[in-house]
Amino acid sequence: MDCLFCKIANDEIPADKVWENETCLAFRDIRPQAPSHVLVIPRLHVDSLWELEDVALAGALLDGAARVARAEGLEAGWRLIANTREHGGQEVAHLHLHVVGGKPLGRMLPG
Repeated sequence: MDCLFCKIANDEIPADKVWENETCLAFRDIRPQAPSHVLVIPRLHVDSLWELEDVALAGALLDGAARVARAEGLEAGWRLIANTREHGGQEVAHLHLHVVGGKPLGRMLPG
């Protein structure tokens, strides 16, 4: 498979790792949108959140996101984003969560 994030998970391509365990890996986004912008991915290839059926893996990803937020010192607040498929803005076809923070992010949705 020619998946960028699988290659990162398999150490075939270097990344600025922030946290990892046997199930997930977190690394800094190469185009950060905030002072702290870290991607959390499953080591196992899953195309997107749409295809995720493993509840344990979903929990592991959320746990990884929370661990990253703590490690990054984001106690004032942070945002978790999962762009899903083309219309959702997903650019890499490997499930990934964006942990974004380090500055006031404001509201995303009206109301």
